Amino acid sequence: MKKQVNTIINAAGRAVPTEVNGKPVIPYKGVGQHRPEGNKYGPPISTCIDFPDDGSKLIATLKEALIAAGLKDGMTISTHHHFRNGDVIANQIFDIAAELGIKNLVWFPSASFDCHTPLIKYLEDGTIHHIEGSMNGQLGRVTSAGKMQGVGVLRSHGGRYQAVQDGEVKIDIAVIAAPTADSFGNANGLDGPAACGLLGFALADAQYASKVIVVTDHLVPFPCWPWQIQGNYVDHVVQVEQVGIPEKIVSGTTQVTKSPDRLFLAGLTAKFCEEAGIIRDGFSFQAGSGGTALSIGIYFAEMLKAKGMKSRFARGGSNAYLVKMLEDGLVEYILDGQTFDLEGVRSMRENPTHVDTSPFTSYNYHSKGNFAQLVDVVILGATEVDVHFNANVVTHSDGVLLHGIGGWQNCLFAKCTILPIPLFRDRIPVIREEVTTLCGPGELIDVIVTERGIAINPLRKDLLDKLKGSSLPIRTIRELKDEAEKICGIPAAVQFEEEIVAVVKWVDGTVIDCVRKVR
Repeated sequence: MKKQVNTIINAAGRAVPTEVNGKPVIPYKGVGQHRPEGNKYGPPISTCIDFPDDGSKLIATLKEALIAAGLKDGMTISTHHHFRNGDVIANQIFDIAAELGIKNLVWFPSASFDCHTPLIKYLEDGTIHHIEGSMNGQLGRVTSAGKMQGVGVLRSHGGRYQAVQDGEVKIDIAVIAAPTADSFGNANGLDGPAACGLLGFALADAQYASKVIVVTDHLVPFPCWPWQIQGNYVDHVVQVEQVGIPEKIVSGTTQVTKSPDRLFLAGLTAKFCEEAGIIRDGFSFQAGSGGTALSIGIYFAEMLKAKGMKSRFARGGSNAYLVKMLEDGLVEYILDGQTFDLEGVRSMRENPTHVDTSPFTSYNYHSKGNFAQLVDVVILGATEVDVHFNANVVTHSDGVLLHGIGGWQNCLFAKCTILPIPLFRDRIPVIREEVTTLCGPGELIDVIVTERGIAINPLRKDLLDKLKGSSLPIRTIRELKDEAEKICGIPAAVQFEEEIVAVVKWVDGTVIDCVRKVR
């Protein structure tokens, strides 16, 4: 049953269910308040006795590989999203499952896209019981309408690795689409006709899944080098005609904006960073996947060049602009978590300081530190913020699921987090009294930049002191909210039913909020 009766008020003041899909969950306790216990999850022990002496794990078709991996009702099937809207394998997996009459599968993608819209029919007929991953676009609308049999679970990229590592999610079969692989199962995303860059989002899947299938359209003789996925984790290798469409790696959310309004926001954000003393020789930065955030790199490059400085490292998503900064000597290293265009793919292949990373190194909160904490400034987007600097990235103000979390939550642990957002979208204020869905606590969000002013979190007295007397339009968050409402009016509250259709996990695996069915 999706409708949850038992709820508890968490530390953020949100009513969240005490169990999800039959499993007990831990409510959010506050930033840094939940300490995990126990050991990491261990997958079943394998033996070389069960694998061919010649090293070849080739199997004729994906269907045969899934059958050999023991596909059955109720399993958890994982996929990755390095092809973004160019993925073709995930749909094939569930076509095969439906053909075999398999039911109640859990789909555990690192993200979903419009290309996965055909899977809606499998949510409706019970082939897929629920999704534990982003529910974007039409998948989000279907989920918000209560048409998914189970409750969706939204996690950050780091939270996904954490959930697998901690045994919260046990992957039965991982299917890894790889642009290049050998018959032993070593694989990378750097070469082949469908080269997509790195394969870091599939790392947890390879390490912890009970069975691992690598699917490729570019089979090379052993060894496939470099190996981003090691064949020692892999059970079966399948060669297909096409594994992904690399041209569709670039999606609407990963293109540098051409909008004058958004470019103005990006420029204002860069100017704030300059006046706050963030831009200095050796500083580090990360831009999120939104068009405005990605545009920040253009302005940072101009500032660094004018000052004769360079950045020590930039955390990616990489794109052509970040690559140009690397090749122009304005950035020493790109620590890349996701390749956003084909220039990023080329650079990773050619530049030794363009380094592929993973959610383990970059974001995993249940580890001995991660890269996110080392970044001086991160520029991110949001669908809503509120007067307490809390932010939402998964629903819009109508309450409908339209986005995943991605690395957004994990990035909040940077030394300075800035959200450049328009004051309103489609005449709906973006700054609210309270966000519709809580994804990130306000204590971790430092600055809100809008076209009509910049609000600094009162907790950041250091930033407020540095910007005293600045020519920048520094205002309070309530002043910005009031101005938006004078222009647009106060929007009517969204009406929700009691039924919970999805929950939002925090980076430590606790539940920070839930999404209810829209009335």
